[in-house]
Formats: sequence, C-alpha cells, structure tokens
Amino acid sequence: MSNSYTINNQEGLYFVTCTVVNWVDVFTRQRYRDMLLESLEHCQQQKGLIIYSWCIMSNHMHMIVRANNGDLSGILRDFKKYTSKKIIESIKSASESRKEWMVNIFSKAGKENSNNKNYQFWKQDNHAEELLTNQFTKQKLDYIHHNPVVAGIVDEAELYLYSSARDYSGRKGLLHIEFVG
Repeated sequence: MSNSYTINNQEGLYFVTCTVVNWVDVFTRQRYRDMLLESLEHCQQQKGLIIYSWCIMSNHMHMIVRANNGDLSGILRDFKKYTSKKIIESIKSASESRKEWMVNIFSKAGKENSNNKNYQFWKQDNHAEELLTNQFTKQKLDYIHHNPVVAGIVDEAELYLYSSARDYSGRKGLLHIEFVG
C-alpha cells in the first residue's frame, strides 16, 4: 500500500474516508448509522477525537478529524474495529433482509485478509490526506458536505441529517463538532 494515504503526523488535521468492503450499502439502515454515531461520540468523549466535519453515506463515511492525544491512527483503528464487530453482530442477529448476502461478503473479505480472523467490514486503509492549507481544507469540507447532493439524496447539503453541513449552516447537527477555522 502506498504511503501517500497514511497518517504520518499523528497530531495533524486529516480528511479520512472509511469505506465498507465491496462498497456494500450497509448504512441505508438507520440502526447501523446510529452505531457509527454512538461510536464517534465515544471516541470524542473518551479517546480525544476532534471532529470538524463528517458525512455518512450508504457505504462509506468522510470526516475531517484530529486527535488531541497524538494517536489519530489508534483512534481510527479502534473505531473501525469496534463498529465492525458491532455492526456484523447486529446484521447476524437482527431482522435483516440482506443478512446472508452481507455476512457472506464480510466473511469472504475476512478470509482473504490475514489481519482478520473471521470477518472484514471496513476496507483496510482510511484514505487519509493531511490538510496542510486552508484551500485544501475548504475543498475537502465542501466535498464532504456536498456528497449527498451529488448522490441525489438532497437538494441542499444542510438538509442531510447525517452530516455536519447542518452545523455549518447554523442548525444543530447530530454530533458535536469544532468548526474549521
């Protein structure tokens, strides 16, 4: 894997993308989106994650984040490990019409990756890009917030509930964020 998308500066400000393996549309269900939100809140309160921007799409999520503990890689690793386990457990035990199909995909991906024992939910990398200039930061912030508009989900970014675009438009969002300065 290329070093161009790794987190080299553990205290830096990063644009990250977490993608479900095979681009499986897991987050079309509210219960799985809510699991992400609960875990992000935990990472904010207990692990030092600072979120500046975020958006959950059907099969991936984008964030602009920083760690106040100097271990952004560790926070993202723990977040992905926890949410992977929790979501797969929920898929297997809940009334999920796509259960067999999704479990088979995550099982196959897990068997193909020596870092896993049984399942793989998230792609291995975080497609992390350090935000070193105001222009690049603004570009990524706009990209994150306009993702649901481009996907045809909403006409205006601030109308999408699962995004910090609401906060940036003066509304109350679902997660506490710090504003990009």
